[in-house]
Amino acid sequence: MGQIADGVHERRVGLRLGQVGVACTGHPAHRETGPQVLRVSCSLAMWGESLARAPPTRVVHGTIPADGPHDSGNGWWQPVPYPGSMRMRPTMSWTPTADLPPGTTNLEPVADVLSTGGVLVLSGAGISTESGIPDYRGQGGSLSRHTPMTYQDFTASAQARRRYWARSHLGWRTFGRARPNAGHRAVAAFAQHGLLSGVITQNVDGLHQAAGTESVVELHGNLAQVVCLSCGAFSPRRELARRLEEANAGFEPVATGINPDGDADLTDEQVGDFRVLPCTVCGGILKPDVVFFGETVPPTRVEHCRKLVDEATSLLVLGSSLTVMSGLRFVRQAAQAGKPVLIINRDPTRGDRHAVTRVKLPLGTALTTVAGRLGIPVDDEATPQVRE
Repeated sequence: MGQIADGVHERRVGLRLGQVGVACTGHPAHRETGPQVLRVSCSLAMWGESLARAPPTRVVHGTIPADGPHDSGNGWWQPVPYPGSMRMRPTMSWTPTADLPPGTTNLEPVADVLSTGGVLVLSGAGISTESGIPDYRGQGGSLSRHTPMTYQDFTASAQARRRYWARSHLGWRTFGRARPNAGHRAVAAFAQHGLLSGVITQNVDGLHQAAGTESVVELHGNLAQVVCLSCGAFSPRRELARRLEEANAGFEPVATGINPDGDADLTDEQVGDFRVLPCTVCGGILKPDVVFFGETVPPTRVEHCRKLVDEATSLLVLGSSLTVMSGLRFVRQAAQAGKPVLIINRDPTRGDRHAVTRVKLPLGTALTTVAGRLGIPVDDEATPQVRE
């Protein structure tokens, strides 16, 4: 149970997983008490952005003082809204219809739009397959053998978190060693020659930045960072990896595969009694700073991407099936604005009917070929930047 102070009275309220605890001075009508989700519509300048618009995804316990978050001696009160929220049914698959336009091997339209500049790139898991990271839905994709962790399962079950962190810890050893491939390096070359207005990636691997591309918007976050669901503190993944190594000495199972979300395929027996570690600041639940299936992208990030689409002259989709709405919405936005949408993906995509062309070639080959036609050199093996 917790308490909320209104400046005159204090009322005890029940807080469950997925709720937000706050201290508010204002009219009692601004609050809902009892087992319902606690929502605040009053303005709290000292806490930054309006919590009324923030998704309720915090777990808090104890007494919230009227003067706001502080170290009460029993733990930190820091109910900063986690920048994501739940939706009910994560989209896992999409079945192409027979009326989709066929793919082509003609790269001229791609070269033409790049030559004029102002191109916004939207990349998906397919651009990283040549770096040894499988995609979700392509031939041999991970969804054929693996169900990704959902936000709902992660927050609701300690065993699910144990399974996730055991698999993710093992997968990080491989995932963290992945290096940019020719596709990433070509995108970096296009950006360095001023042909791109921006890059949005659905990937969480950091390989665009490692190849030298700047100002990348990571739509789904980055596995190299960890966030606490209780206090909002961020920390480097490498630090958590070090802690997990120490806490799970001798944990050396052999994985049968690696997945685009960075975890490895392990059986429950291999997971065993893997020890999950809490936040070093408040003891709360740690989560990779990525958008899980079943979780929405932070609204401010979506709006930033929408602005990039507005400012671009065309949209180039690289290696995405566009199954989930988080990426498809930008394709629809560009098409509705009359901006050319071009897709390079070996398999049909959910956005094909909005595109002027879909090139069904491997990305590394396609992008380096286009770069050659434009007279832009792409290093065979550019020295990757260190990924934190």
